[in-house]
Parts: sequence; C-alpha cells; structure tokens
Amino acid sequence: MNEKRTVFITGATSGIGKATAELLAKYGFNLILCGRRDNRLVVLKEQLGKTTKVRTLSFDVRDKEAVQKAVEGLPVDFSQIDILINNAGNAHGLDFIDQGSMDDWDAMLDINVKGLLYVSKAILPQMVERKAGHIINIGSTAGKEVYPKGNVYCASKHAVDAINQGMRIDLNEHGIKVGAINPGLVETEFSDVRFKGDSNIAEKVYQGYQPLRPEDIAEIIHFAITRPYHVNIADLVVMPTAQASSTIVKRDRG
Repeated sequence: MNEKRTVFITGATSGIGKATAELLAKYGFNLILCGRRDNRLVVLKEQLGKTTKVRTLSFDVRDKEAVQKAVEGLPVDFSQIDILINNAGNAHGLDFIDQGSMDDWDAMLDINVKGLLYVSKAILPQMVERKAGHIINIGSTAGKEVYPKGNVYCASKHAVDAINQGMRIDLNEHGIKVGAINPGLVETEFSDVRFKGDSNIAEKVYQGYQPLRPEDIAEIIHFAITRPYHVNIADLVVMPTAQASSTIVKRDRG
C-alpha cells in the first residue's frame, strides 16, 4: 500500500488530532493540518515538516465560506485528499437541560455537527469524482448513550453517529470508505474546554484511573486507514479498561 497519501485532519493542534498528525508523519503520509491556533500550526509544520510534506490551514470549521475557500485554495501537490479525519469537536458546559447555556448549545452543534458537515461537503466532490477516498469521523461514547447533564453534547455526538452511518450508505456506490472511532475518556484539553478553564474540576475527571491517551486513538486511526481496500472499520468504540460506561468508572481509592 502506498503510504504517500494525503490526509486532511481537522482539530490538529491538540489532543487526538495532534497525536494523529505526529504518528502519520512518521509513516510518511502527506498532511494537511487544520485548526484555529496559528501559533500551534506553525510549530507543528516546523516539527513534522522535517519528515513529510505538511500544509497548514487556519480556519474555523463553523465558517462554511472559510472552509470552502481553504480547501479550494490548496496547491496542486495537496489538492488530492485521500483521507479525511473529521476530528474537530468539543464540549461546552455540563448542566441540567433547564440550566444550560444557549451559547454553549450553539457552540457544540456548530462545531461538532455543522463543522463536520461543512468540511465533508468541501472535500467529498473530489472523492466522488475519483471513486476513491476514506473518511474517519471521530465520535464519542456520548454518541452511543446519554448521561446526566450531557444532553446537548450527547445529542451532537448522536448526530455524528447518524451522519457517519448516512455517509457510509450514501457513498457506498462511489467506493468511498466511511468509518467512526468513538472514544470514551481520553486525557486531552477536552475537560479544560468543557469546564471553561477551571483546571481543578478538569483534572478530577482523569484522577484515580488510567484514561486513554491521544496516542492510543492515533494508533487506532492509523490501523483503520491502513487496512486493505476490502476492509472497512465502520464503527469502533474504545474505552479505558477502568471505564464501563459514561457514568461507571473504576477509580482507585485512598
């Protein structure tokens, strides 16, 4: 299998996206790394550009015009996107539905659902034309169940689950692979964002057990995209051993 394929990764400046970019660079994939934090994109390009070809794009996935412009503006040597990893996403707040912030709701639905759709819409035409391509949607165990105060975040990830299935059905005739990786508790900046920078609360989410690392998910993504053409990892759920569900986690005592 030719590893010199081009991979487009959203949310590439931290967590799962960054770990995936670092791992795929080692295997020689060409990378298009997307994010909103220019300074981190610059550092990533400098680091990973030593081992593979890297292009960075700075835009907000919520801005459909910016997404389309960024994709259309890619130079010829990056214009064929073989693999799309829809990784950008986040959670805002953890509140009962009657106490939730509508701004938080908008942010989660705009990024987790509409952002995924905008990026996919911009890239899919070329995959359909070539009758080739692979899309990995990063979902969550929150898209498989619902937990207290998770309401809208869970709804956004259930939407990702449904979109993933719909994509796989609609794109089947074009020979495009579509699959989802749905992690449970992964120690990233996720909780810092959810709790609006309150590091004391965020740190407690990962205390008393071994959570997944971004590198764990990166390895799974690499496995999925390097399977032979006849093998498609359609839907995968992964949790740390200590986690049984969104609300059941075996934590060390004392």
